[in-house]
Formats: sequence, C-alpha cells, structure tokens
Amino acid sequence: MNAAKMILEARQARRVLAPLGAAAPADAPAAYAVQRELADMLGAVPPGGFKIGATTRQMQEYLGLSGPAAGFVPKTSLNASGLSVPFADFIGVGVECEVAVRLGADLPPGPCTAERAAEAVAEVMCAIEIVEKRYGDLVELGTPTLIADQVFHASGVLGAGVKDWRGIDLGAVRGELFVDGQSRGGGFGRDLLGHPMNALAWLAGSGAAEVFGGLKAGQVVWLGSVTPPIWLDGPCSVRVVYSDLGEVSLTFR
Repeated sequence: MNAAKMILEARQARRVLAPLGAAAPADAPAAYAVQRELADMLGAVPPGGFKIGATTRQMQEYLGLSGPAAGFVPKTSLNASGLSVPFADFIGVGVECEVAVRLGADLPPGPCTAERAAEAVAEVMCAIEIVEKRYGDLVELGTPTLIADQVFHASGVLGAGVKDWRGIDLGAVRGELFVDGQSRGGGFGRDLLGHPMNALAWLAGSGAAEVFGGLKAGQVVWLGSVTPPIWLDGPCSVRVVYSDLGEVSLTFR
C-alpha cells in the first residue's frame, strides 16, 4: 500500500498514524507529491487554500523542523467564525492563533518576493487553525511523513476579512488566544518569518505550491501561528483576537 492510502486509512479509522515504513516519503519533495495524491483521493483539488506550519522559530523547535512546511487545505476547512463542532470528532485536538489571507490574484509557483506576494492579497483576517496530534513519536514518524499528512491540519475558522489592510502594519499586529476566557498565549505578526508577507512569499516558492500548480485567486492561506499549538482537554470555547484585524471564535461541544 502506498503512503497516501495509508494516511487516508488511518484517518478514516480514527487512529494514530504509525510510521509508514518502506512506503514513507524520503524527503520534502516526495512528501509534497504524496500530499497531492492524498488531495486527489479526498476530492480536494483544487484546494480551498493552504496552511503554513512552523513559520516561527518557536514552532520549528517544537516540531523538530529546520524551516516551514506547508499543507493543502480542503474547502471544508473554510468555516466562518462561530463554528461549533463536537470535541469527540478529533484525535488529540488543538488550536492555533493564526493570521490568514484571501488571495485576489494568482501567484505562480516559484521564487517570490514579499512585495509581489502582498500585491496578490485581497483580504487579511484573523483565524484559528484546528490541528490534530495524529502521531506518536515525531522523530520516529519522520518529517517527510508529517508534511505528507498536511502538518497537523484538521480544519479552520476565519474571521471577517479586512479589505483595507494595506494601512495596517501587519508585522506589529498582536494576536492572543483564549480558551474559556483565559489567555493561553500570544505573539506578533513579525513572528511569522519576520512579516506575514514573507510567509506568503515562502509558500509561493514551496513544494506545496509546485505540486498544486501555484496559488490561485480566491484561495485562503493560513500564514502560521504566533503561538505553539494549544492542546485541549475537553469541550470548550476558543477565541482569537488580533489588534486591527478583529476576532474569531470556535466552540467544541
């Protein structure tokens, strides 16, 4: 059985993804090829967008990565603020404090500057990424398999889009994540590779953009979390607030 089928079967059975043995992708390019195959199996091509994991040094250290990694996001992950979902639907569920953008123009795959990336952005919004700890020992699993499995992605929630974002210093915006009203951490836009648009430019030049034919107008990109994943113990309410970008909420029931 190939890697994409093994990943899909583990998800469908709601079990932890074991190391893939001889089927495991050997490196990042192979991992993104598996990810594209998985997207085809899920009917998620073209994807609703992408997520970038480990855009902060803190997250890279947490995940044992040497740099960022990306995953496709299906259209079913593009949920509006106020989403309510059963806690029991997830394996080892957590949440992240994200900045997201909606593209108004295509970005072709390949080297890209932050300035060119910014030109393609129609809206900026605060967002929550729902992540799952679908793995045991990450070292044993291997970074390429983590990438093939969309880097923890499970779903997402989006705040209202800010269209006049060009007057906002996105590097200075501060995000904070609350669980049942208690702050669980925060950070700044500059924590995402120095600036959120640096993260978007990185994505355009990534293996994920290459295998999916670039980034397309209308897609949403979660640019990264300014906090580590906040792992949840049970049903709760989650709220993310960003200065100048508003807020977004989610309930696990």
